[in-house]
Amino acid sequence: MPETGDFSSQRDLSLLLRENINDLIALMAVAEERSFTRAAARLNVSQSALSHTIKALEKRLGLRLLTRTTRSVAPTIEGEDLLATLSPALETIEERLVALTENQSTPTGTVRIVATDYTIETLLWPKIAPVIKNYPAVRVEFVNDYGYTDLASAQCDAGVRYGDQVSDGMISMRIGPDERMVCIGTPGYFAEHGEPETPNDLSEHECINLRLSTHGALYAWEFEDKDKREIRVKVTGQLCFDTIMTIYRAVLDGHGLALVPERLVEKDLAEGRLKMCLGDYSPYFDGFHLYYPSRLRTSSAFQVVLDALRERG
Repeated sequence: MPETGDFSSQRDLSLLLRENINDLIALMAVAEERSFTRAAARLNVSQSALSHTIKALEKRLGLRLLTRTTRSVAPTIEGEDLLATLSPALETIEERLVALTENQSTPTGTVRIVATDYTIETLLWPKIAPVIKNYPAVRVEFVNDYGYTDLASAQCDAGVRYGDQVSDGMISMRIGPDERMVCIGTPGYFAEHGEPETPNDLSEHECINLRLSTHGALYAWEFEDKDKREIRVKVTGQLCFDTIMTIYRAVLDGHGLALVPERLVEKDLAEGRLKMCLGDYSPYFDGFHLYYPSRLRTSSAFQVVLDALRERG
């Protein structure tokens, strides 16, 4: 049995180790994000608390680990040296923990996906819903966002966007067919106001706008002429929403024209509730793709989601 002094020393060492590990993880987050704001969001702590943690670590070590400016944060030489040892060690631990999880017979874990409400309702949920019942230990969280979300700052595992173009360090996987945006309205609206023959004619019509969350600007309606030249039109109207699904409801209620994904209104068009115009100006483009970090080691829960969403042909 250890002496009382030995036990006290072991306890002090344990506390010191735990304190340093938490602070070193905070340091690595700031260094990777090059920003206290983004790192704080990633760690789910306040910016002031994170700044205090880093200052306490620097004071304890007697070293300046980060160089701070008004625009960015970067590691010092001492900080780079520490991170060069820290990053591989933490990655090894993380990989081992994931491997242990994957050895379980039942997939377990939480997967957070950021996407638009339209994508969640018409693509993600129909594919995931029948699968998720078979894996009660897998939890899926959907985050509605119309911006080009930074996965780390949003604490999400994956996101959805049109096309396969993603930044370095990301993997893109197709999860839906090619699509196009179409201009639609109710038969009653067209009977009263007529139909636009070209995209520029939309200036004479009541159009329902979409405001983008990325920078707060209105979405410019995109078309293409017969020579494949892009046409962008800024429309005006009485109504503006920040989600496609509310725009869809407004156009069904006869409040004007809207530019929406064709797949969303296929049934309404077939059954006569809505009517399309400017179809010759509406090109097809690459469908939805799931994107996620290439350095993310696929967990058993994430693999279940990937298999469910993968486009089958």
